[in-house]
Amino acid sequence: MTDAPHDPLDRLLRRLDLQQLDRDLFLGDPGRGPARLFGGFVAAQSLVAAARTVEQGEVHSLHSYFLRPGQHGVPIQYVVHRIRDGRSFTTRRVVAHQQGEAIFSLEASYVAAEDGISHQDPMPEVPGPEGLPDWEVIRTDAPPLRRPGPIEIRACNPEAMLSAEKQAPFRQVWVRPRGELPADPIIHAALITFASDRGMLSTVERSHGIARNRTASASLDHAIWFHRPPRWSGWMLYTTASHAAHNARALIFGTMYAQDGTLMASVAQEGLVRALR
Repeated sequence: MTDAPHDPLDRLLRRLDLQQLDRDLFLGDPGRGPARLFGGFVAAQSLVAAARTVEQGEVHSLHSYFLRPGQHGVPIQYVVHRIRDGRSFTTRRVVAHQQGEAIFSLEASYVAAEDGISHQDPMPEVPGPEGLPDWEVIRTDAPPLRRPGPIEIRACNPEAMLSAEKQAPFRQVWVRPRGELPADPIIHAALITFASDRGMLSTVERSHGIARNRTASASLDHAIWFHRPPRWSGWMLYTTASHAAHNARALIFGTMYAQDGTLMASVAQEGLVRALR
């Protein structure tokens, strides 16, 4: 597998095209890069591995744990365990290994479509994405020469997010892929999973007035509930909020709305946030 030189979304889509080594064994390319591997990327590849072994139904939830930091440049093996194949629900467990050690584990549940109860909270009233600046362009904590990522982000309140003042543990951003996605619903679910790990911990860091370069932070676990079939076209509003933090651990909840107000997914994550002395 090789990287496309310019298009960040194309690079990500290429890496989500896992190599199948055996019936339940897949190999992923993490690509090249500095620092540790982005956890949302490993979660997205894990979800692709799980889905490639499911014959019917679509993902409705996933629960995962970040066990060790992943590395760029080292292939990742994804071992899929077929926990259940039922008439309505299917369950898969995936363990990601790098250099012989488990770095990530995921359980995903798939369900066949059926009629039933339906309700949702309304989408918050926020400024639309049109006219808002690209967050990757205006953010002040980005490393020099940083390339735009595969997900475009526009903050609903960019002035507050750029301020050094303490903020409430709350964040509202619009997100969308930097290009068109293929029709494969597995890729749509993987991209939503990838994007859901962006910015959750910064929701907490800003509330304590901690600069991003003055923290040691890491995701500990991550869960998503897909309320609708995971299809991503256009903008989604991603809101995150933290109601509690203690002993350097913070719990963050998120909601992802399509631009027409449909609640697509709910997210939860516990993260480690330590201020450097």
